[in-house]
This record gives sequence, structure tokens and C-alpha cells, in this order.
Amino acid sequence: MPEVVSIAEAARRRARRQRADAREGARGKTLCKRGFHKWIIDQRKQFDVREGKLVTVRRCARCDAVKSSLD
Repeated sequence: MPEVVSIAEAARRRARRQRADAREGARGKTLCKRGFHKWIIDQRKQFDVREGKLVTVRRCARCDAVKSSLD
């Protein structure tokens, strides 16, 4: 038999569950907005044809922002 819960308690449980879902959905996105990216090296493009130099391409694991530097 299901437990009997007041309407106020059901509303509190629902609000708590929604806040937890919102926090989970925003995880990592807020870090990138504030400049704390999680840079990983992208191995697909390593050579710049115009410059004739090696290029390190870094891509953020969370938001796919790209940053490159000549080596």
C-alpha cells in the first residue's frame, strides 16, 4: 500500500528533485562560462600548411571551444 503524503510534502519533494536535475544539467557549463575550460589536445589536425609548422589544437571537453598554438 502506498504511503500517504500531504500535498505540501509532495510539493517539497518535487521541488527538491527539480533543483537536483537543474544542478546536474548545468554541471560543467557554468565552469566554461567563467573561463575554466577542460582543454584536451585534438589529434586530428597537427600541421598548418600555410605556415609549415606544427600546430597544437586544444578543444574543450565540455563546450567544444577551440584554442590553437604554434609549436
